[in-house]
Amino acid sequence: MFNRKKQPPIKSLIAHGCQIDGNFVFSDGLRVDGGLTGNIVGSTDHPSILVISESAVVKGEVQADHIIINGRVEGPVLARAMLELQPKARITGDVTYQALEMHQGAIVAGRLCPILVGEGALLEEKPTLKLAANNQ
Repeated sequence: MFNRKKQPPIKSLIAHGCQIDGNFVFSDGLRVDGGLTGNIVGSTDHPSILVISESAVVKGEVQADHIIINGRVEGPVLARAMLELQPKARITGDVTYQALEMHQGAIVAGRLCPILVGEGALLEEKPTLKLAANNQ
């Protein structure tokens, strides 16, 4: 769904020093540098990207197609396509994702739940990693 050239533009910003109390619904892209107490939901009509920066604190549910977290989230996270957890990510709550990239240092205090497609099959089967052995 996403590649580097086709990501939606980030058109909205919750700036550092701002605090929003209430739910926030967005389309296209949103960057959070401040605080938000409430749910953040990306539109399901169009591709959405959500960036939660290192200085951000979100207390509530987070939903979008592509989510990048490097701040703190206290609540469940649902990434409908891709979830990137950067080194300073701190999540307290269950995380549901279709694809996951987790950097060393990121912390999740909750369950990691992949989105399953079909009858118990993962979205895309990856080949098993085989280590080369030197047989002489």
